[in-house]
Amino acid sequence: MLHIYGHPFASFYWKVLIALYEREVPFEFLMVDPEHPENSDAIKLLSPTGQFPVLVDGDRTVIESAAIIEYLDLHHGDAPPMVPADPRFAIQARQMDSIFDDYVQGPMQRMVFNVLRDEDRRDPHVADEATAALDKAYVWLERWFKGRGWAANDTFGIADCSAAPALFYAHWAYPIAPNYEALHAYRARLLERPSIARVVDEARPWRAYFPLKGDRSPD
Repeated sequence: MLHIYGHPFASFYWKVLIALYEREVPFEFLMVDPEHPENSDAIKLLSPTGQFPVLVDGDRTVIESAAIIEYLDLHHGDAPPMVPADPRFAIQARQMDSIFDDYVQGPMQRMVFNVLRDEDRRDPHVADEATAALDKAYVWLERWFKGRGWAANDTFGIADCSAAPALFYAHWAYPIAPNYEALHAYRARLLERPSIARVVDEARPWRAYFPLKGDRSPD
């Protein structure tokens, strides 16, 4: 059986978990937190930076969320692949996966990590830089999603696995403007997807730990 190291509230673990649920792949979850030091010690050896998610399949270890999803496509589950087999369509899927990881998830996580630092070590420029980056991303994504159902190739796939946690947390940290109707509609479609709704629900016990949602009503 597959073993997956992660945490239910971690965005890049969500990305892999959504793919696992979409493909109906059984796995054993290994929690990485202070109460499970043996798992933290394990990923320090398995991953260059000690970060998760990490997949262990027998004597094979796969790190990085996108690589794990492509590994699942090749070796586990009978559902359609998260990355299209046709390389011409795979380009768009990987493009949009990277956009959500780098241009939405990246700035949002910069803000989170900065707030989690001791106050005297916080970078006063991070919030302005990160929100400016998100402003650009939101504008571009609003244009992209006009007339589209899913992020790439009109088919649910790896880019949507990436988009779900990215937009879920980014909207808490720096709300998407109300007039971005196409982007809001896409985010709503993601949250209605059974695999994503399940992931969101399983993470509810840890919501209080997200430092940037403020007084906004969670969704």
